[in-house]
Amino acid sequence: MMEIKKTTAEGKMTVAIKGRIDTVTAPELSAALQLDGIDELTLDMGGVDYMSSSGLRCLLVAQKELAQRGGTMKLIKVGAVVREVLDMTGFSYFLNII
Repeated sequence: MMEIKKTTAEGKMTVAIKGRIDTVTAPELSAALQLDGIDELTLDMGGVDYMSSSGLRCLLVAQKELAQRGGTMKLIKVGAVVREVLDMTGFSYFLNII
């Protein structure tokens, strides 16, 4: 199960995610990350307790889409479990993790 809270204002979007990002919930996250008109994306990962490769794909797609048009994406409040996944996969080397 996953909960998503999204706020958008003046080209900036913040998405707070709670729960698991896996093959079942990743399509819901992808749908929430519609980035038309968004220049700055902040993903609040503080409530994420598990992330599979499907979740990593969501992050990669959003990062690429924003980078292609000069936008930025950052991850905040990344917990130890998710950070370990990002480190093991090499994602922590190209994602902006604060």
